[in-house]
Amino acid sequence: MIVLDSGAARLELIPDVAGAVRRFSVAGREILQLAAPGAEDALQTSHFPLVPFCNRIPNGRFGFEGQTVTLPPNLGDHPHALHGQGWRAPWTTSSAGAGQAVLSYDHPAGDWPWAYRAEQRFSLTETRLRLELSVTNTGDTPMPAGLGFHPYFPRRPGEVLTASVDGVWMIDDDVLPTEHHARVWGPDWAAGAAVEGHPGLIDHCYTGWTQTATLSAPGQPTTTITASPACRWLHVYVPPGEAYYCVEPCASRPNPFGPGETGIVTLAPGPEPRGVDGDCRQRGLSPLS
Repeated sequence: MIVLDSGAARLELIPDVAGAVRRFSVAGREILQLAAPGAEDALQTSHFPLVPFCNRIPNGRFGFEGQTVTLPPNLGDHPHALHGQGWRAPWTTSSAGAGQAVLSYDHPAGDWPWAYRAEQRFSLTETRLRLELSVTNTGDTPMPAGLGFHPYFPRRPGEVLTASVDGVWMIDDDVLPTEHHARVWGPDWAAGAAVEGHPGLIDHCYTGWTQTATLSAPGQPTTTITASPACRWLHVYVPPGEAYYCVEPCASRPNPFGPGETGIVTLAPGPEPRGVDGDCRQRGLSPLS
């Protein structure tokens, strides 16, 4: 485990488990949901990277520049390939110290037929965690890419999520997008809506996001999430009965090789990386103000 401290802030990383965050706390308050004891799976951690694509590819099958690719399932018996390869592999510590750390993951060509190098950069201050995620095509042919972040937040009593969005992708029973619904459906996140009290599962991708979201609760500091302009989609996951929920800045949407604008880009071979960044900051009540 890698531990970074900056004043009252503490960041714990577990590179061997998906290059994931185990803990991010400020003055003893858990900003991210604390990872499960002895976590050995990305889904048990506080945050993990989405690389080189976000969310589900139907049956793992897609076409790109005349090539048909079929990826194996990577979530039990769920048939749809999910979140790329980075969250299912150990990462290497490139550097760590003085409030900063760099983790890397090198993927050889295989079922995903392109070699790439992914890198995470973490920067910690007394009230803020900044993450930068990038991918470089280390193969010799063009590669598709779409990046994202998957943080888990504790559900506090009276929690309200506020995020300016203009529509939502509806989903089927396999949580695949079916059609785009313009304007408000369900919780009105743009106006600020309670996280609790919604019937059924929320596992939806919201469009038109303006790269800022706030998480607030009565009598507690506010958490602000910001992201780079490439993150035009915001995925919100609120599983019924759990103590956490997810607010995920993404540069591509679910079914990233489906019809319409999905955010997937083509990355040429070579040393130039393609990246996104995100910022998680807590502010509000003493001693954090």
